[in-house]
Parts: sequence; C-alpha cells; structure tokens
Amino acid sequence: MTHQQKPSRIIHIGLWVVQVLLAINLVWAAMVKLFQPIEQLSAMWPWTGQVSVALVKFTGLVDLMGAVGLILPALLRVKPTLIPITALFMIVLMVCASIFHIARGEASLIGVNVVVAVLAAFVAWGRFMKAPIVPK
Repeated sequence: MTHQQKPSRIIHIGLWVVQVLLAINLVWAAMVKLFQPIEQLSAMWPWTGQVSVALVKFTGLVDLMGAVGLILPALLRVKPTLIPITALFMIVLMVCASIFHIARGEASLIGVNVVVAVLAAFVAWGRFMKAPIVPK
C-alpha cells in the first residue's frame, strides 16, 4: 500500500508545482497585455503592435482566466474538475498561438508555446487520471 501512495503523492506535488508555475506565467502575461502600453509591449512582442488593441486585451483576459482556472478551483475545493478542463483549453490556446506565429513567419518563437502546452498536458493528464486535488 505505502509503495503505491508515494508515486501518487509525488505526482500530486509535481502537478501543484506545474500548476503554480503555469499560473504565474499566465498572470504575468495577462498583466503585461492588459496594463502595459502597446508601444512598450510591441518592443517585446512585435505582433502586439500589428493587431488590434482589442485582440491584445482579449488575449490578456484569456491568460488571466487560465491562471484562475488552474488554481482557484483547488484552493476553494469547488469544482476541481475545472482544472484539467482549463489545462486542455491551455493546450488549445498554445496550438492556436503556435499557428498564429507560424503563419506570421515567426516559427522560432513557438518554443514557449510548446513548453506551456506540454506542461498543461501533464496537468490535464494528472488531474484527470492520476492525482486528485486532495490525495487519499
């Protein structure tokens, strides 16, 4: 029995670490997109100066909702099934972001999107299959 509980606990802790790291990344991206002037933002991410401000702000809101969806259900212990669903939506978001960058000839920029998608896949897999929010 004890031997089976250790991997589950390790996976559970690993999932929490990844969820927090993803949430921090998403909150940072959201705050930058929502509050930094487009002129400054476009120096860091050129695409933001070439699309509508509304699209940039919308992506900031999506990032913020992703961060909330990865953490808040577990902290409040309300609808924890939203966590793997959020992780699946993050994968979709990263695929869309990758396609956007490839279409613009910026394929070299999708590394971050790929890493985030892989981490989100780990969270989706772990929270659906392996480690409930509250370990037994």
